Amino acid sequence: MASGLQLSREDLGTAYRRMRTIRVFEDVVHTEFSADTVPGFVHLYAGEEASGVGVCMHLEDRDAIASTHRGHGHCIAKGVETGPMMHEIFGRRDGICGGKGGSMHIADLSKGMLGANGIVGAGAPLVCGAALTAKTLKTGGVAVCFYGDGASNQGAVLESYNLARIWNLPVIFVAEDNGYAEATASSWSVGGTQIGRGEGFGIPSREVDGSDFFAVYEASGEAIERARGGGGPALLHVKLNRFYGHFEGDAGTYRLPEEVAQARQRDPIDLFRGRVMEASLFSAAELDAVDSEIDDEIEQILAAAKAAPMPVEADLMTDVYNTY
Repeated sequence: MASGLQLSREDLGTAYRRMRTIRVFEDVVHTEFSADTVPGFVHLYAGEEASGVGVCMHLEDRDAIASTHRGHGHCIAKGVETGPMMHEIFGRRDGICGGKGGSMHIADLSKGMLGANGIVGAGAPLVCGAALTAKTLKTGGVAVCFYGDGASNQGAVLESYNLARIWNLPVIFVAEDNGYAEATASSWSVGGTQIGRGEGFGIPSREVDGSDFFAVYEASGEAIERARGGGGPALLHVKLNRFYGHFEGDAGTYRLPEEVAQARQRDPIDLFRGRVMEASLFSAAELDAVDSEIDDEIEQILAAAKAAPMPVEADLMTDVYNTY
């Protein structure tokens, strides 16, 4: 974990800004969905910020990631602009996907964000394809698949482990285990261990505390560096907590009230603040100033998204087919 604190002050500031941006973005979407202003379905990443940011701090635009239905955090961690994202969530014409994808299908190929995905476990074969492209073209790129504990039981994920291993692909599998596949506890539904599954395919695997940015940053950095150097795939089992329900509107009756309260006591953003302040890298006032700046930014993009025009009939068949 010491290696994380050896990040430059600028990089640490970037990490904090990204995590805090995710949190504010998600809290705002939570409030707006509760007010019935957001169309479609929404799944929030609040509480899991250290995982996405800790991994993506090592990535560049040439690197690809595939996300889940809970994709806002991964998008922001990979550098996708929050303004077009908010427009997309509100179904606006100038959303990043023209208002046609909504929350569960945000993508930005220019940033290597292959897309959020409503199909459980579907990202794993996608990143194998992206990794094969990077290996074949010798771009030096890697591909990362974020998926949940529920998706880890999908056949496509296990088949992707095998494919990545036999082809020695530069793939990182990041199993973000928040304890529940929707309302089903992973302790009840996952046979064996995530580490054991990866190692069963000959994939180096490691468990990480997903509330600790520095632990995620160190573990993912080692895996990504090895993959770039031709060392093949790796698996990270990141144990973390989501602060909201599986989806917005989820009553969460399968969780004890004290469970959520305990999870919030290990808030990854608070833990990050404590570490960098203890090391005298940032003062509370400096971090509070970043908080205020982000609050203002998200407030402005929210207002812009709510005022933006909706798609019109002429937009219906645009961006559907690609001519090669």
